[in-house]
Amino acid sequence: MKTMKGFSFWQHALSFTFLVFLFFPSLGIFSQKAVMGQPLYTNSRWIVNGSGQRVKLACVNWVTHLEVVVAEGLSKQPVDVISRSIVDMGFNCVRLTWPLFLFTNDTLASLSVRQSFQKLGLTESIAGFQANNPSIIDLSLINAYQAVVASLASNNVMIILDNHISKPGWCCSNFDGNGFFGDRYFNPDLWIKGLTEVAAMFCGINNVVGISLRNELRGPKQNVDDWYRYMQKGAEAVHAANPDVLIILSGLNYDKDFSFLLQKPVNLTFSGKLVYEVHWYGFSDGKAWETGNPNEVCGRLVNDMMRKSGFLLDQGYPLFVSEFGVDLRGTNVNDNRFLNCFLGWAAELDLDWALWTLVGSYYLREWVAGKDESYGIYNWNWCETRNSSFIQRISALQSPFRGPGVSESRPHKIIFHPATGLCVQRKSLLLKPLELGPCSEAEAWGYSPQKTLTIKGTYYCLQADALGQPAKLGIICTDKSSKWEAISDSKMHLSSKLCDGSEVCLDVDSNNVVVTNNCKCLSGDSSCDPGSQWFKLVDSSRHGTSSTKSFSRMDDSILFNLAKTLAESLRSW
Repeated sequence: MKTMKGFSFWQHALSFTFLVFLFFPSLGIFSQKAVMGQPLYTNSRWIVNGSGQRVKLACVNWVTHLEVVVAEGLSKQPVDVISRSIVDMGFNCVRLTWPLFLFTNDTLASLSVRQSFQKLGLTESIAGFQANNPSIIDLSLINAYQAVVASLASNNVMIILDNHISKPGWCCSNFDGNGFFGDRYFNPDLWIKGLTEVAAMFCGINNVVGISLRNELRGPKQNVDDWYRYMQKGAEAVHAANPDVLIILSGLNYDKDFSFLLQKPVNLTFSGKLVYEVHWYGFSDGKAWETGNPNEVCGRLVNDMMRKSGFLLDQGYPLFVSEFGVDLRGTNVNDNRFLNCFLGWAAELDLDWALWTLVGSYYLREWVAGKDESYGIYNWNWCETRNSSFIQRISALQSPFRGPGVSESRPHKIIFHPATGLCVQRKSLLLKPLELGPCSEAEAWGYSPQKTLTIKGTYYCLQADALGQPAKLGIICTDKSSKWEAISDSKMHLSSKLCDGSEVCLDVDSNNVVVTNNCKCLSGDSSCDPGSQWFKLVDSSRHGTSSTKSFSRMDDSILFNLAKTLAESLRSW
């Protein structure tokens, strides 16, 4: 088999191996121990390893498809520093973008990193690159891409190779010539050739776990017939060249619509490898979050997502949210409201996902040198995180709540608070109020058909006490203050009634204590933000604190036994 530059596949493989040990001699990249169970497969809606245990993709997007055609940030930090920081921030995966022409155009692929910067007049970036990554700056662009893959692999990061665009540049618009098959820069045959090249080049590199065939199909030429024709052809080509990778298919209309699959499923010769990807941003629906009532907008748009793509989970396919993100400066009302809704939805469905983006600033974006990225995890200089509280907020979603092999305890519910990324927990049975804390220490709840929330392994249920007061735990769980129902269009207000019949909702005070207040922002009002009152009951089989923990404090033990005795007496009475 010949590659685009006349070299054999094995020459490419050997050159990649040489690069690995030249720049990262301590990798052990090809050992099974280093990669912990790749390749990956699908088991109904879950992604699993060879042992059948769920592997949740908690990824971040690292951009390599702009005009320079080099992974962003390497003029600011050594590649290995960035790779390690990805792991330190809790991500286990990178969606590494690439432009088609990098793998199909000889002239572009053989250009050195230094020459690419020089052509674009980016002399300042050259100096930074020379200081931080001297071993990469004079590599060809294609070998520099391999070196980034090698660095990620050395840090045991899973990699999804995403064909983001054809002609290097910022993505995306309806008329950029990269949107759909037959567009100016989107020749289907050349695309198949590039996919085959990439799949073969990284065959046997276990950390490369998936290939995303094309990002955000769009534009006036998009149609269902060509989608089936070419996406199936591309999937078969990748699988033939590399049967170990997941095959990831995007939908129509900027990767938001798979509704056509309800009438006709994809027809492939292989199984156990197919994943669908979807994108969702606050700006996907204009200013709807800012100008509408957040409960109504959240309910409507979640229903829309389920109708267009979420149904795939019920059909037995993994759904990978390969792009979502927000302005991390925290001042964008539209994004802030969207994020609360998105995190509740993603937690409830326990989705695989990839955050947009790692990038703090770009070498060149839309012909602006050093452009800042407000959606970036890193800040402009790639030295600090832009918003450390955001990383904490998404940490609960970086581990699976459930799925094959996630069975540390019996199935239960956790009460997740999207606005903080924390979960309801208790410090003692009765003497301290319930409060928010890390979801790794979340209380394990049972939710009965009678709508009571009971701590697993105890007689205690959640009760509303008084307006503005902490929610409490009690043992008489039949009155109306012990019934909790998800109300409002968002289905994230947990509502109960006080003894006088007035309706209250769970809320959080300034000390993260769980209280009950008047339900707010249920409908109509667009100026009101219900975020503090949004909670999501999430199915989990993660380790639950209450089901296994012993009561270390004497007050807990005594109160528990007293409550148990009293409850039994009440039942017999």
